[in-house]
Amino acid sequence: MTTVPQPDTRPARPEFSSGPCAKRPGWTVDVLKDAAVGRSHRSKIGKAKLAEVIDRTRAVLGVPDDYKIGIVPASDTGAVEMALWSLLGERGVDMLVWESFGAGWATDITKQLKLDDVRVMKADYGNIPDLGQVDFARDVVFAWNGTTSGVKAPDGAWIKDDRQGLTICDATSAVFAMDMPWAKLDVVTYSWQKVMGGEGQHGILILSPRAVERLENYTPAWPLPKIFRLTKGGKLIEGIFRGETINTPSMIAVEDALDGLKWAEQLGGLAALKKRSEDNLAVLDAWVTKTGWVEFLAKDPAIRSNTSVCLSVADPDFQNLDADAQTKTVKRMAALLEAEGVALDIGGYRDAPAGLRIWCGSTVDSADLKALTPWLDWAYATAKNEQNA
Repeated sequence: MTTVPQPDTRPARPEFSSGPCAKRPGWTVDVLKDAAVGRSHRSKIGKAKLAEVIDRTRAVLGVPDDYKIGIVPASDTGAVEMALWSLLGERGVDMLVWESFGAGWATDITKQLKLDDVRVMKADYGNIPDLGQVDFARDVVFAWNGTTSGVKAPDGAWIKDDRQGLTICDATSAVFAMDMPWAKLDVVTYSWQKVMGGEGQHGILILSPRAVERLENYTPAWPLPKIFRLTKGGKLIEGIFRGETINTPSMIAVEDALDGLKWAEQLGGLAALKKRSEDNLAVLDAWVTKTGWVEFLAKDPAIRSNTSVCLSVADPDFQNLDADAQTKTVKRMAALLEAEGVALDIGGYRDAPAGLRIWCGSTVDSADLKALTPWLDWAYATAKNEQNA
């Protein structure tokens, strides 16, 4: 039995959830005081705030001027579904899966849209499919960063410039923390509650000129509910991409998104956000390197996420446990840490291998991660001792 004493230092902010994620440092409810509550989103002030979100998003992310940015319903899920239901069906689809959300999109494409010509290219948690096998004469759907597996795309070099199909990228845990090669991407989606720590409910849908061309020249064989419709009379509904939302947005959530974007600008923009996230990953990397009982689920650093960092237990004693006992051990770890107010919501995703998932996006402070790591050692030793008692 190994006893690890409780550390003396606690993280100042114990929020390490992978979604909704930690608010930016210094956030208080006072930042919402100018929200256009009680006003129509179609009022002058309402439309101005929605347009400002789009403009600031373009500036921070470096989205090309000829790409469309729209605020859409139902978080990243809504944005992805709008893209799948509105754009797919013209040609075959290569669906890349390296975690549970990608698997969900594959299910929608094959079981709900019932497309016949679909190749699902799947990798186990911690790995990535052979990207060299992708056929860019087809549409390609993938999540840039696997939030539940801690695996990200290595870069955009594998995506062909002369592709015939569209690339549809769920980037919800990647934007604002990783480089998006815009020229390689035709559809990009994300939600405010991930890397920027914003309030949930709304999604962002970004369309390249090629995606707009598809929308205006292809009509799916299935009916589209109003909430998914991006065209009218064969033309893009431009108002969606000026802040004229399909349904009523929360103006409190809009104000919070504006606060996050202004914070990003004050930090130094995308480069500063990326550095914060990469510095956070470096803290965990240094700890994993010197710690025998833990390892990254994504063993290849080239595909290891710097936002949703997934950890597995490498201790042979743990590996010898059956699956139920492993799950019980890591759940106990998470419960111990939450009871101490040290780390909240860090249990691995329910479909992933038993382990921990620690958010390292730009709204998290490195000092809090440094304070967390001794507590992780304490929690594992405690849970292991209880298991052996």
